[in-house]
Amino acid sequence: MDELEHLKKTPFYGTHAALGGKLIDFGGWALPVQYSSIIEEHKAVRAGAGLFDVSHMGEIAVTGRDAAKFLHHMLTNDMLFFQQGRCRYAVLCYPDGGAVDDVIVYKRGDGDFLVVVNAANTDKDFDWLRDSAAGFDAAIENQSAAWAQLALQGPRAQEILAPLAGGPLPEKNYSFAQLKVLGVPAIVSRTGYTGEDGFELYFPASETGLFDELLRAGAPYGLLPCGLGARDTLRFEAGMPLYGHELSASVTPIEAGLGFAVKLNKEEFIGREALLAPPARKRIGLRLLDRGVARGGEEVRLGDTVAGVTTSGAPSPTLSGNYAMALVQSEYAAEPALTVFVRRPLAAENVPLPFYSRKK
Repeated sequence: MDELEHLKKTPFYGTHAALGGKLIDFGGWALPVQYSSIIEEHKAVRAGAGLFDVSHMGEIAVTGRDAAKFLHHMLTNDMLFFQQGRCRYAVLCYPDGGAVDDVIVYKRGDGDFLVVVNAANTDKDFDWLRDSAAGFDAAIENQSAAWAQLALQGPRAQEILAPLAGGPLPEKNYSFAQLKVLGVPAIVSRTGYTGEDGFELYFPASETGLFDELLRAGAPYGLLPCGLGARDTLRFEAGMPLYGHELSASVTPIEAGLGFAVKLNKEEFIGREALLAPPARKRIGLRLLDRGVARGGEEVRLGDTVAGVTTSGAPSPTLSGNYAMALVQSEYAAEPALTVFVRRPLAAENVPLPFYSRKK
């Protein structure tokens, strides 16, 4: 029996197979980890453009008279003073400050929000929101099956997309427009998860031809189909957290370095009281000085003292060298030199996050 047969599939499963994508089990979804090679796809996004299928992400609609008030209560960021047509990054927290998930909220209108959540957390997030909505005039609907999502990322993304769009593309980061792309009605946003400029396209799941059409239009600009491998190395270089690694039910958004999305001046939201306390741990960046690669879960030490643990790590195709993010006890967060244990001690230096920024 086909080992992928039992897995969930996005609308572009057949497209990935036809393009020679190497399909794997990713959290119960059959998705491409790569097409050509992770490094080639990574470099294409840094220099030109890459196209990712991210249709496995979840979309939860929150609507009604109290929708903004409800989300303001549920999320760490401000949801009241929030303009239509803008996106806002935020974290759903448990009362102890641990993260249910990190999300992006789209304000489509007064009382009309779309909450985009991590794929593996979709059901959990939906249940958390639905079960917390008592007393609010707010409807919670899991619309994930109705949506497809593609991410077009890279410095040439705007050149590729602008001629195909039936209206102006969003100009500001964390904004969106509702328009048509090659005749397909879509929400087009500008948020990104690669450290490059780019766009996300949300459109009806039935419009399966859009992937191939975008690839054809982008071919003169070096556009490549890209898999989850490059998506991970790109977000890692850009210092962006991945739920289950840098953020989790046992890691607060403050510890993860996401304080910009936590508005402690709000009178009340779930987890606020816990997040008022100084964080016990902090996320830091490390560059390995000795030869070796640190992935997640490796011990970080200062001398003989265990200081923390790595959360993600990889060789950097853009910067060369091997890097890691780590969660360490706050008292060790400013130490310039630490050791990572990967079967043997590897010397490392504390370096600022993000490792890569296109602005540098």
